[in-house]
Amino acid sequence: MYMPELGTTLLRNRLALSRVAAGLLLLGIATAQSTPAPQATPTAPTPQSGSSATTAQPPQTGQPQAQPPAQAPSSGQSQPGQSNASQSGQAQDSSQAPAGTDNGVFVFRAEAREVTLHATVIDDKNHLVTNLDKTDFTVFENNQPQKIRAFRQEDFPVAIGIVIDNSGSMREKRDAVNKAALNLVKASNPQDQVFVVNFNDEYYLDQEFTPDIKKLQTALEHVEARGGTALYDAIVASADYLTHSPLQRKAIFVVTDGEDDASQETLEQAVHKLQQENGPVVYAIGLLGEEKSRRAKRALELIAERTGGESFFPPSLNEVDEISRSIAHDIRNQYTITYTPSTPKTVGGYRTIHVDAHAKPYKKLTVRTRSGYYPGQEQQGAGGSN
Repeated sequence: MYMPELGTTLLRNRLALSRVAAGLLLLGIATAQSTPAPQATPTAPTPQSGSSATTAQPPQTGQPQAQPPAQAPSSGQSQPGQSNASQSGQAQDSSQAPAGTDNGVFVFRAEAREVTLHATVIDDKNHLVTNLDKTDFTVFENNQPQKIRAFRQEDFPVAIGIVIDNSGSMREKRDAVNKAALNLVKASNPQDQVFVVNFNDEYYLDQEFTPDIKKLQTALEHVEARGGTALYDAIVASADYLTHSPLQRKAIFVVTDGEDDASQETLEQAVHKLQQENGPVVYAIGLLGEEKSRRAKRALELIAERTGGESFFPPSLNEVDEISRSIAHDIRNQYTITYTPSTPKTVGGYRTIHVDAHAKPYKKLTVRTRSGYYPGQEQQGAGGSN
């Protein structure tokens, strides 16, 4: 249960803590393997359900301490809950690259061999198209056609982060936004794993992964509408937290009513970190109104476009609920396309992606998916078959 009197001790930026725990776990494993006598291996904290006000604990005794914003995973570094084995839909080389150290922490390195795209297709009337085959698609990376190795079109579970603006200007809007967020979950796959982050000038993990509607509702009701808007920090940290999920598909649903004015991350840095292999699709709702800056709208448009999601700017708060249901419908009707890049893995730099679809009787089809990625910076789940 959320307790208002504990609000001041709520662990800030808790999304970064688990990465530290995972590093300690790997360090313990390496120590055990290099020592002849049996050694006890420390275990990472098990996520608990419920409010972070009561479950979040620091690595030492005392009150929770403020943490710096989560940073994007460094290239090739193992992340919390990450498996070094092949991922379904994002297979990896059967042999691991040599182990090494990052900042003194022992890590295993694996190199991605395949790229997975989650694509939404619409016709010229903006209707979803869900009856296409593998042969109807052509994938281009750096303008070169790629061979599709795997293709699926089915509704399987997704890891979703609900990221809601909790700044002072959102006070009168939260009831409608909370209802829309819950209806998105209700309209989604019942096996989805969902977490809730509320943010103002800081971000708070108010509910860890759960399919429980009541727990999600409780987390959304932790309204302390005050402070500024650290939108980019909250989105980047949420994308990092999604790497904990064993589910291969990942999405972020974000609602805000203003321009970022408190993040340490810039818009460019946030987009860069979201464009990692198998990073999340971002769906954004901007309750901006005419008085808000065009920069705020462009930021949400850019984040959604680059990740293969969609941005919405409803003139009325009453439209948010319908939009959230359409987003759930979008997520449940995506195509999953996997290909092996023809560009050698040793070639770095940003790689553009473009997907075309052609099929009768459709005159024009538009494919919405991520616009590119940075190789070797994988955002992946901890295994699983989905």
